Amino acid sequence: MSHTTTAGIDIGSHTVRIVIAREREGGAGMEILGTGSAESRGIRNGYIAHVNEATRSIKEALARAEKAAGMPVRRALVSLGGISLESALSSGSVMISRIDGKVTDADILRVMEVAGANINFNNRKIIHSFPVRFRLDNKDVLGRPRGMQGVKFEVKMLFVTALSQHLDDLIAAVENAGVDVEDIVASPLAASVVTLSKAQRTAGCVLANIGAETVSIAVFEDDQLVSLEVFPIGSTHITNDIALGLKIPLEEAEALKTGVARTASIGFSQKRLDEIVEARLRDIFDLVQTHLKKIGRNGLLPAGIVFTGGGISGEPLEEIARSALALPARVATLRGAAPSPRNAKTSTEERGSSLPTAWSVAYGLCLLGSGGYTSDFFEFNRATNKIHTHVFKALDWLKQFMP
Repeated sequence: MSHTTTAGIDIGSHTVRIVIAREREGGAGMEILGTGSAESRGIRNGYIAHVNEATRSIKEALARAEKAAGMPVRRALVSLGGISLESALSSGSVMISRIDGKVTDADILRVMEVAGANINFNNRKIIHSFPVRFRLDNKDVLGRPRGMQGVKFEVKMLFVTALSQHLDDLIAAVENAGVDVEDIVASPLAASVVTLSKAQRTAGCVLANIGAETVSIAVFEDDQLVSLEVFPIGSTHITNDIALGLKIPLEEAEALKTGVARTASIGFSQKRLDEIVEARLRDIFDLVQTHLKKIGRNGLLPAGIVFTGGGISGEPLEEIARSALALPARVATLRGAAPSPRNAKTSTEERGSSLPTAWSVAYGLCLLGSGGYTSDFFEFNRATNKIHTHVFKALDWLKQFMP
């Protein structure tokens, strides 16, 4: 692949999805060259349970994406999700080192290191680290702290971490498929790149990625990531509820859930199906509401909740969310996810005007990998070809403060 062509690998509990895309001429967005998907094997609750089986699924999806794009994939950005993904806040403070009291890059690095040292990362690795707020002499810093004068310098940091074993297994599964891991990105953040606008992140919103076995949420406010959480519940639980409630096979339950089959054809009322689905969705929204209360954001996110992921549906989901969360709700559309008009080998999934929301993570990874997405809250380190320690370095984040 050329330096303007990138690949994103989204390894979900139900499906492995791969998108190959490249920058348009003149840097005007991305065009999709090919996509490929395969049923996930060896993956449970979003993490790799059996490396060899997961590698087989990745190889299958990769072969389809490469055939559609007409080129091989040598390296890719990879998403990390699953129940081991967590976020934690930590604070740190230092005294300004210069005699004249001016804040330097060294001071910013020191205070961020202190914040990181205050968290117990036992058996965990940092995936992302974001400064949430700076304070100088007990006053909030508005804008860049570099060059300001004071005595006491403080920071509040948000760290996104994952279990070391889960991270290592993810890298092994991808590299065993013959692909170098260029970078690791938390799934909710990759999805946010192509589903949320800066206006939404600034006003305050929550992005909910509904997968087969997990629901992950990322909360934004003032164009900052405020919190990230993963719940061990997903659309598969809805399928199971339908199968149990209607006493039908799982295949028929899945067809009813996705709208492929109608209740009349199976001999049940639509009302009964709606009741079963709503009960499980309200369980999910109860978890979301509890978390929003915990971080003090319930009912206080003007941009509401935005849904993405392979386990979502349309209008009923939005209506139930509005009722349960007292927030605006809508299903996301992927911004700028158009297939290449010059490539006749597009796969079935990418024909049409845009990709489905189930592809938000993989496509978001491509946009990040191309360097075509910039945001104050998301500056990540471009790693080496072989990544074994995934720490998003503070120096990368400091670029936004450079003159």
